Amino acid sequence: MAAEIPALLAMAFRSVMDEVHEHLAAEGFGDVRPAHGFVFQYLSHREGATAVELGQHLGVTKQAAVQLVDELEQRGYVERRPHPTDGRSRMVVLAPRGWACVERVVAVWTEIERRWVDLIGADQVHRLRADLRAIVAESGQPVALRPVW
Repeated sequence: MAAEIPALLAMAFRSVMDEVHEHLAAEGFGDVRPAHGFVFQYLSHREGATAVELGQHLGVTKQAAVQLVDELEQRGYVERRPHPTDGRSRMVVLAPRGWACVERVVAVWTEIERRWVDLIGADQVHRLRADLRAIVAESGQPVALRPVW
């Protein structure tokens, strides 16, 4: 069935993320929701972001982003710091607990990929990774990893 691939990609992602969240809950990160992961991923690749930038990345209003940051700050995953150039803004950065959560996610992803190697072989996993990169690049535009609300 030709139209099956997008659904299989979505199901594979869901399967992986369900397993990640099971591991996180067992390791003391049971208060992390899927939407938090998109914030962690975004912050882990830069030196922080404002609530406006997070809102733009997530596709939500500034107010919704501020509410999400408040929640993550209360849970110890992010910290607010002074903006280096704009005295009116604050930068949101991952706190040590946020970095620890990111490290656990990467470890679980690595283990899942090892299982895929056992299941379909190293060459197939390498090819899958290359093929998916090509599919993403084919759009010709940067594709943000963000929730589809």
